[in-house]
Amino acid sequence: MKNKKVLVTGGAGFIGSNLVRYLLEEGNSVTVLDNFMSGYRSNLNPFPALRIIEGDVRDKATVENAMKEVEVVFHLAASVGNKRSIDHPITDAEINVLGTLNVLEAARKEGVHKIVASSSAGIFGELKTIPIKEDHPIEPDSPYGCTKLCEEKLCLSYAKLYDLEAVCLRYFNVYGPNQRFDAYGNVIPIFVFKMLRNESLMIYGDGEQTRDFVNVSDVVQANIKAADSIGVSGAFNIASGKRVTINILVEMITKENRNLIKIEHGPERPGDVRHSLADIMLAQQRINYTPEIDLESGIEEYVKWARKTLVEK
Repeated sequence: MKNKKVLVTGGAGFIGSNLVRYLLEEGNSVTVLDNFMSGYRSNLNPFPALRIIEGDVRDKATVENAMKEVEVVFHLAASVGNKRSIDHPITDAEINVLGTLNVLEAARKEGVHKIVASSSAGIFGELKTIPIKEDHPIEPDSPYGCTKLCEEKLCLSYAKLYDLEAVCLRYFNVYGPNQRFDAYGNVIPIFVFKMLRNESLMIYGDGEQTRDFVNVSDVVQANIKAADSIGVSGAFNIASGKRVTINILVEMITKENRNLIKIEHGPERPGDVRHSLADIMLAQQRINYTPEIDLESGIEEYVKWARKTLVEK
């Protein structure tokens, strides 16, 4: 994808900033719309040519302003995570549902032909079969899963109603550079930052639950290939197609100082699924998606980035 006028909502965030870097390196003209509530300005500092609009997808006028002359939209702005949605369900719905509607309406009015929306494996809920195909029963266990499912349905309905192609990418557990951690964060950044600070690691449950982790570089490529796919609308799993237990993940993260880190166990958390593994065949067939980064090398890269981030602070 080259020489396009692109809007990235949520472009200051973890995935968004990695996508912005790639888009700019390929010669695209990029606008970022972000309210910086969870994204970081520092993620965008390396890009002086970037057009930045500080605003919220919940504000219709701001979204319409950001959409001017745009050819492709990457919609990543979201309230993310099961726990955050349980704590703040109204905010979750306002951002993920009403915000998406604002983006879709502005795109329709501006004549945008392609939108790539970031969805989540959280739409599935507890799994009935492994691996998960796109037609797996959809029974979300959290407000977050419900709002991301609604986002998908809105995007795909607009693709049916208007001259707009919409691709919804169902991310599994994404990790990689620029991913910081907080109380609502992904398990890899939480474990890595705690390890680097010599803090104990908390495993919820017995640690034998499994997750399918996908590197952010592969997620960026999935976005680009989805945008480049001609005549394609639909929802696709974006993952590695491999799974690992949380216990093994801890071993991989702490391999260099395992004896120095204390491991604690807590109760299982509401809204968390037991096992997760994606079938990525449909994405391979329809948008030519193929993950390339293995988990071990991806974690090594992330630990280096996180160590540098702590040193800089």
